Formats: sequence, C-alpha cells, structure tokens
Amino acid sequence: MKPYTMTKFILTAFFAAAALTQAQVGLDKIAQSTMNFQQVGLSARASGVGEAFCALGRGAEAIFYNPAGVVEAGRRVDLKFYSTQWIADINYMAGALRYDLGRYGALGLSFLNVDYGDIYTTSLLDASESALYPEGYKDTGLADNVGAWSLGLTYGRAISTQFLIAGNARLVSQSLGTSNLAGGLTQNDATKLVFDAGVKYYTGIKSFRFGMAIRNFSSNLKREEINEQLPLTFTMGAALDLMDFTGGDKGPHSLTLSVDFVHPNNYSERVNAGLEYLFMERVALRAGCQGNNDIASWSAGFGLHTPVGGNDIYIDYSYSFIDTFDSVSRFALGIGF
Repeated sequence: MKPYTMTKFILTAFFAAAALTQAQVGLDKIAQSTMNFQQVGLSARASGVGEAFCALGRGAEAIFYNPAGVVEAGRRVDLKFYSTQWIADINYMAGALRYDLGRYGALGLSFLNVDYGDIYTTSLLDASESALYPEGYKDTGLADNVGAWSLGLTYGRAISTQFLIAGNARLVSQSLGTSNLAGGLTQNDATKLVFDAGVKYYTGIKSFRFGMAIRNFSSNLKREEINEQLPLTFTMGAALDLMDFTGGDKGPHSLTLSVDFVHPNNYSERVNAGLEYLFMERVALRAGCQGNNDIASWSAGFGLHTPVGGNDIYIDYSYSFIDTFDSVSRFALGIGF
C-alpha cells in the first residue's frame, strides 16, 4: 500500500473510532470523570516536551502514552523507572519493562503507585455537638487506606516496516478512605479493568511520522448512586526532525518538533507542542508547552545517555511550571540491555 493511501486509511479508521467512542460515553460531561490520576504525565522526557509524546515515544516509555511505540527500541530489554513530585504533596512512582519478541512483536509490563500523602478527615455535626465545634465540622484524624495503583500488560507488533500497532490492558484501583454514613462505615474503594490502544505510522516522507492513541477506555464506575466515567482520552500527534530540511548532512544533531492534539472527555480540546535537541544521541535538551490547561503551561528538561559495560543508561529530568501550586519536577532512570 502506498504511503499516502495508508495514511488516509489510518486517519479515517481512527476518526471513526473516536466518533464511536464519543457516542458511547457521552463526552458532553465536563469535569465529571473519576480516577483522574491516570492523566498525570509520568515521563520526564515527555513532560520536557510539553506532553507532546504520542508520535515521539519509543520502547518502555511509550506504554504510558501511545503503546504502539513499545515495538521500537534499540535493545532486547528496555527498563524505565519514574518519580514525579506532583502538586499537593502527591507523589507518583512508576516503572515499565519492554521485552523484544523478535518477529512476534514486543511485550510490556507496567506499574504505577500514587501516594496521596497525609489526608485529614472531617465529619458533620449533629445538633448536640454544634456548640462544641463553631466551625461546623469536627476533625476525625488521618484517613487510612488512601492511594491508587495500576498494573498493566502491553503487546505490540509491527504490521509492516512503517505501521506499528499495540494495546494495553490495565487493572486500575483507587482507595479514598472510609466514610461514616447513616447506614454505617463505607469503604470508598474501586477497581476497574481499562484498555489503551494506539498506532504509529512512518509516512516515508523524511522522518515525518504520526501516532494516535485512545487511553482509559472502560465502562462507567458507580460510587453510591452516581455513575462516573473514567478519563477517556483520544490523542493524535505528529513528529518531525527539523534537521531534515537543512539540505545536507545532519551530522550528530537532531531537532525534533512534536505536536499533540488531545481530546479528553472531562475537558475541552488541548494542543501540546515541544522541541527536543539531541547531540550525538548522548545529550538532549527539551522544551515544550501545554495549551488550554488550567494549571500547566511551559516545561523544560534534559537527558543524558551513556553506555556502561555494554548496556545503555538513560537519565532524564524535567521541570514543569504549575500555576497556583508549586512547580513539578520529574526524574527518570532507564536501562537498556
């Protein structure tokens, strides 16, 4: 199939899938999704380029963005660890493993743990307690069993030298402590099976490629009497090395522009964009921005890659400016062998 024909086919198929998804879950609901911890970026590299990572991610790092990138990696085993110091003393720890199956594709495993820190609970007063607590509530101490996690399995395969496809199945859980209701104590725990799917296509036009991904596809979650959606997100992105247009040998340099168009079910559309400069495939400088975001805007970061004892070591850091809250730092360590 010719590159233009394949491109047209993929675009048509994914826009049809996006339309079907919108019809199924009712994307007119705004700010009513749950388990939104799944929308926080984990990769320091991705955050460094403004979360414009759908067409850029490769290997284990792609699992949390566009799983189709899991097919691409220079080593048989690719292992990544992530640490994110998020707002309000919330901390994310995550990891991803990618194993090359040769002509059978690639297999990935991932985990995520969210520490919400110390959360103090309160309760309403009855008539006899109103004089003792003029604030209108009373403290009931620290919440126990509060946090979130996910475990995922990924499989991807190259359909051709240009077309990659993959999917994730993840078990996602969130615990929000205990509520003391009229009917007694209630544990606010929820666990769901969610799915991600993605494709990546190299057009054959220089280094230009694009990717598309649907993340957090699941049935609704019911808490008490309310049905809540998970944060379903459809992303389409493209990436291109601007050095392709210098007209000569690029040498040890590359300057990749990546742009993502994001359609979530709990907010209006967003556009993310970023640049990554890479020198000798050893040192990377990154900058990016996120559009139409309540608290996030610009970000920057760097990466180092060095061979050690026949293995590849990757270190990444990013700094994201966050309005109102403290800014966010992300760290990542990768090993390829």
